[in-house]
Amino acid sequence: MGDSNQKKPKATLRTYMLWPVIYTLVGLIAALAIFVVNMQAGVIALIYVLIMMIICVVAYLYYSRRLKGALVSYAREYSHVQKELLDELFLPFALTDANGKFLWMNDAMKELVGAEASMLTQVFPDAKGHLHSLTEKAREVSDNTEELMVHVDSLISDVGKGHKKYQMVIRRTVFTDPDSAILHDGEGGAGNVLLAIYLMDETELLNTKQQLWDDTLVSALIYVDNYDEAFNGVEDVRKSMLAALVERKITKHIENHHGYLCKIEKDKFFAILPQKYFELMKQERFSLLDEIKTVNMGNEIAVTISMGMGLEGENYRQNYEYARAAIDMALGRGGDQAVVKSSKGIDYFGGKSHSTEKNTRVRARVKAEALCEAIESREQVLIMGHDRSDVDCIGAAIGIYRAAQASKKPAHIVLDNMIPSVKPICERILASPDYDKEVFVSNARAKELINDKTVLVVVDVNRPSLTECPELLKKAKSVVVLDHHRQTKEVITNATLSYVEPSSSSACEMVAEILQYYNSASPVKVTPLDADAMYAGMVVDTNQFTAKTGVRTFEAAAYLRRCGTEVSRIRKMFREDPSDYLVRAKTVQRAEMFREHFAISVCEGNSQEAITVVAAQAANELLDLKNVTAAFVLAKTGDTVYISARSIDEVNVQLVMERLGGGGHMNIAGAQIKDATFEDVILQLKDTLAQMETNNEI
Repeated sequence: MGDSNQKKPKATLRTYMLWPVIYTLVGLIAALAIFVVNMQAGVIALIYVLIMMIICVVAYLYYSRRLKGALVSYAREYSHVQKELLDELFLPFALTDANGKFLWMNDAMKELVGAEASMLTQVFPDAKGHLHSLTEKAREVSDNTEELMVHVDSLISDVGKGHKKYQMVIRRTVFTDPDSAILHDGEGGAGNVLLAIYLMDETELLNTKQQLWDDTLVSALIYVDNYDEAFNGVEDVRKSMLAALVERKITKHIENHHGYLCKIEKDKFFAILPQKYFELMKQERFSLLDEIKTVNMGNEIAVTISMGMGLEGENYRQNYEYARAAIDMALGRGGDQAVVKSSKGIDYFGGKSHSTEKNTRVRARVKAEALCEAIESREQVLIMGHDRSDVDCIGAAIGIYRAAQASKKPAHIVLDNMIPSVKPICERILASPDYDKEVFVSNARAKELINDKTVLVVVDVNRPSLTECPELLKKAKSVVVLDHHRQTKEVITNATLSYVEPSSSSACEMVAEILQYYNSASPVKVTPLDADAMYAGMVVDTNQFTAKTGVRTFEAAAYLRRCGTEVSRIRKMFREDPSDYLVRAKTVQRAEMFREHFAISVCEGNSQEAITVVAAQAANELLDLKNVTAAFVLAKTGDTVYISARSIDEVNVQLVMERLGGGGHMNIAGAQIKDATFEDVILQLKDTLAQMETNNEI
């Protein structure tokens, strides 16, 4: 567009200079016409036209040179004025060739870079990459146009010099005519590209933006995880001192980061602090989590805290909502960690210690009453676990089924694929007259049954993507979640009741407690078969009561024993196939030691249905080997590689599995990776372990 605008004045001036010729031609035509009518009048007219022609030629020759001289003088003066304006322009401005060599610069640019500067990239190294891409695009434009000179898009980038920061605008001008190239780079390339450089000082603007960002307030909620448990057993005189030390430790840490702390309950605090010092706290990986454990006033259990941080919301209220969601996530993952929630996502810090078991059953009683109300307010109950439901999942579902029967509500358990490990208990249930014929229904049947008057109870899982039928979550109007796994970024968002207790050993333990408080007016009558199913789930998830057991675990087991479960029946139920035993033995034998204390192995066998169960058993057995702090066994079903991760207490395998898209507990966790080979997953696992161990994150 710029070139066409330049050609129009030239064409107009040329036409204006030729007007006498045009006038003479018109007069000549008129004289000839008169000559045809009257010869004498035509001769007179022709003589007049010839005289006018002579006068025009003389006038053209006389004034043409003077007019051109005046135009040249005007152009020279205009160019001089323009140059003076550019020289005195307060913005640094320069012309360079395609390689960034200075051809001309104004006074402001000379003052900035120095009159002796020869190359743009010497002064602003950050511009080197931009110049290369810019020149390549200029060549592409010049190859596809026939115009003499074209302008292509400008490029804006940020550069710095000293303590100043500039916005650099580079304007490219391309001379497409080879004869018009006025620049030469000495190597026969890019000689037809001219770059105009503008610099705009934005130091003050950026500093102001940074200051605003640094002063933006971050909301934080700090909860003491185990207040009652830590204070239990401490002498009365020392309890107040212990509480004061805990509060002082938290207050001092927040004050050191220029924040303000407000105590809202005996074990809950609210804080606000500037974004700048939050970043410092983040770099320290929230050292308060470890500092608080050093407080000791005779307490046998170390005090731990959870922190929920909210930032980058649209307003301070949204930051507080983020903090509320973050603290719930931290508590749902077992406590002793910091969770940071922002508009960009969720980050986790800490979480390397065991969850503290709550000795009180108040929360279980409250949740049991809420569950009873949720079930009795609906007409039917659907119970769903995770994909490839295991014994703990089926046992918990049977317990909820019995609770629904006590409320006289029809109930169904969603089970699409029955793996070998749950077949014995499922076959006994199907053969028992105490259960309806449709106690187990497929995913398709469940989609037909669900309606607005259905309550969907999800057990042993809190991630939507891992449920037996995720579509049911979208259709259900009322959703209840009961799980003992730590929460991740992916949660069931539409739950009307959520009971996630990572300190519990299993989902069956949680359900066994709930059944004791479900309905005080009409207690739930648990049959021996129900008790067998739940007890079996506890046995599997605790590895014969050797992992993640607490006082409440054995109390739940005692309750089930009173309900009629028999240990001998459970032992017979878990008798395994000899071929599975051999596969497990081979898996242990081929285990590879990584970094001297991580055992990694691959489980391969004939039975693809039970391979994941065998892999989990092999991982448990690897922990019995000396120097093994964590075991990881891989098994493949279809196009999915399953990882079973186990540890005793030295390594938090849940954090490792979360890096691979999975989750679980500190001692028992897993992950599923689709469309991958064993070699790829092992390499990814080793990289994750190496990185986390180097950063002291496990």
